[in-house]
Order: sequence, then structure tokens, then C-alpha cells
Amino acid sequence: MPLGRMLRLTIFGESHGCCIGAVLEGVPPGIPVSSEEIDRELALRRPGRRFTTPRREEDRVEILSGVYMGHTTGAPLAMIIRNRDVDSSFYEQVVRHRPRPGHADLTARLRSMGFNDYRGGGPFSGRLTAAVVAAGAVAKKIAGLHGVEFYAYLRGLGHAECPEPRELMERGPEALEELRRERNRSPFFCHDPDASKRMEEALVEAVKAGDSLGGLVEVWILGTPPGLGEPPFDTLDGDLAKAFFAIPGARGFEIGLGMKAARMRGSEATDELTLGPGGEPLPTPGHSGGVLGGLSAGAPIVARVAFKPTSTIRRPLRTIDWRGLDEAVITGRGRHDPAIAVRAVPVVEAMAALVVADHLLRWLPWRLEHYHRLERGLLAAFPPPPGRPDKEVEEKHQRAPQERGEGPDEGG
Repeated sequence: MPLGRMLRLTIFGESHGCCIGAVLEGVPPGIPVSSEEIDRELALRRPGRRFTTPRREEDRVEILSGVYMGHTTGAPLAMIIRNRDVDSSFYEQVVRHRPRPGHADLTARLRSMGFNDYRGGGPFSGRLTAAVVAAGAVAKKIAGLHGVEFYAYLRGLGHAECPEPRELMERGPEALEELRRERNRSPFFCHDPDASKRMEEALVEAVKAGDSLGGLVEVWILGTPPGLGEPPFDTLDGDLAKAFFAIPGARGFEIGLGMKAARMRGSEATDELTLGPGGEPLPTPGHSGGVLGGLSAGAPIVARVAFKPTSTIRRPLRTIDWRGLDEAVITGRGRHDPAIAVRAVPVVEAMAALVVADHLLRWLPWRLEHYHRLERGLLAAFPPPPGRPDKEVEEKHQRAPQERGEGPDEGG
């Protein structure tokens, strides 16, 4: 099934097949798109960098359809990325018979009745997230038309933490380019050099012990208009959670205060409503994460995704052998990232862009009539929304519910 409703993403391919790819349907026509722009996004996720898998892939996109003369046509946009550096020896010799603990080898074989492609994890591999990043580059262009920007970074790696981007809280989108430059200089996508150094020390220590590390990715979504989301089942935060959990290795999601809210009082966790610089109402200080009732509130959306440590480690782990259904032991080999969360940063950013762009395209019809009235100069012909209630009604609602003949408050 595709991700999204108006903007629909399907990905395909296997880790050790000829290629991976994406088909993005619902892209509006006339948006400037080039393979060079997509390649710049892919370069952030490309393997072979320091502290990542030694697998070296060029990760250059080939646009097959949906773009003509540098602009989208409105037809489905199909892209592929070829797999150039494939080594299946460990999978053919070992994984074919002994599923790796923590991976989808076991469940994939049971689901496909033994016909799964086990090389490199097949379609369950993180390799396919390159196709997500390619599609996300297009989604960012769509969202950018409406002034929406995205910033993801590695908030934590093991016990090492990167501080929040206070520049975004103080200066908003003006600080984005500076933050991105600092983040991209770090092999850990962390905008703080001291924190990046602590992350390096933690990962080096884990690798020396034949182990791996888990991590936390935080994403900021800036400039969203209020009202994105379609409750009750297609809430904006719910769709973000669904997209993030489609990233291999994701184990947790939270928005705003997240899990901390369970240990707080309402007086501590509830946002108050204040007026922003342009007179717009904003939830302050942002405990809700920019989403209220499943709808964007017009404030920055702040979410976090937790990633488990890489399951393949250079230590013996118990497994089974399919040839006799006997217990066996497997020691990790092959080429793997020592920390999934590091290269997940651009993937989280891409997923956020795909969800927001999809909801923007769903939201636009709600605004269409208003825009048409503006274009035709007819706005004055329609009366404004009703103002404050008259004094009698207002006084009635200020009285206790029992006086109004109502039952106890049930959260309405």
C-alpha cells in the first residue's frame, strides 16, 4: 500500500537487486525538479561515509517519468537508484540457513513461505530508504511553495546528546541555513561540535566492543499553516507516526512533551494561547509539539523518533538453523552501520516532508473557495464569520453546567 492519499509514494526493489526506486503520484505539474537537486539530498544519506557501512554506492537518481524540460508534468514521477556495490557472500553462505536475530529474516521467510530474498534483508533493508529520500526531495519542493521548511538532526546517540537548536526557537527559519551548514559538517548530523565529539567517542567505544548504539532523531517542521490533518483517523501526528515507523529500525515516536507528559500535571503540560509577531494565536511554550486535536496549530512541529541499535553485531548470538530446525549460533558479518540513527536523519526529514506535502494537498481544497473569491473580488459580497455571542448567551455559558441544565463535564 502507498504512503499518503493525495501525494502517494510507493517504493520498490531489494538491497542486493539491480536497483531500488520510487513512484510518486499526485505531484502537481509545473514544479521545477532536477536530478542534481535530488542527488544533493541523497548525498546526505549515501553510504561509505565515516562511521557508516563500508558499502559504497554512488546513489545517483535516474528520473524515468513525470519530469519534462525540468518541470513536473503531473504524471506519476518514477525514479530509480542502481545498486552498484553488492556483496551477497555472507547471506548466501550463512543467512540463507540461519536468520539474523533482530532482523526481518525470520518473519519474511514465514510470510513468503520460503521465497523471500534474504540478501541484505531484501525489501526490508534500510537500503530502500534512499528511494524515500529521493521522493522526499520532491515533497520538500511542494511544501516549500507554501513556506514550510524541515530540519532534522541527531538528538542523541547512546548517552551522548546534542542540544536543541535554540536558534530555531529564537529566530525561526532565519537560522535554518546556518544550522544546516553546521549539521552537515558533522559525521553525526549534530549542529554542536562538542556534542558531535562525544557521539564519536561513544560510537568508537561501542564498535571496539563489537557492539552498536541506538539513537534519537529530532525533526522540526516550520511554517505549517493551521489546520493540516484529517481527524479522527488521519491526524497529522498519527500520519507522521505511521511514516516514521516505516523506517527500518524505528522503535518509538513522540511529539512535543511526548512520554514526559505522563508524569506531569495539567498545569505543567498545557500550552497557553498567546499572540505571535503577526497577531496569530500560538500555543505557548510548545508542549503540544505544534499539533492540537490532530491538526497543525500554526506553531513549529517538533517530533522525535527513536532507533534501536543495529542488530548485526560482532558477537555470537543464538538463532536457529532452517535445515534441521536446530538451535545454532551466528556472529554478525557483512557491511552494516554501527548506528542506524545516524543515516536515519535525512530519512526522517524526507518522511516528514512527504506527510506534510500530502496534507497540504488535502488542505488546499478547503481554501479554494476563499482564494477564488479573492481572485474575483467577491470577498466583500460574503459576510464575515459571526462575532462574539450576545450578552445573554455569554452570561449563560459562564454559569455552572448544573444551572444550564447540563450534566457533568465530559471533556467537550
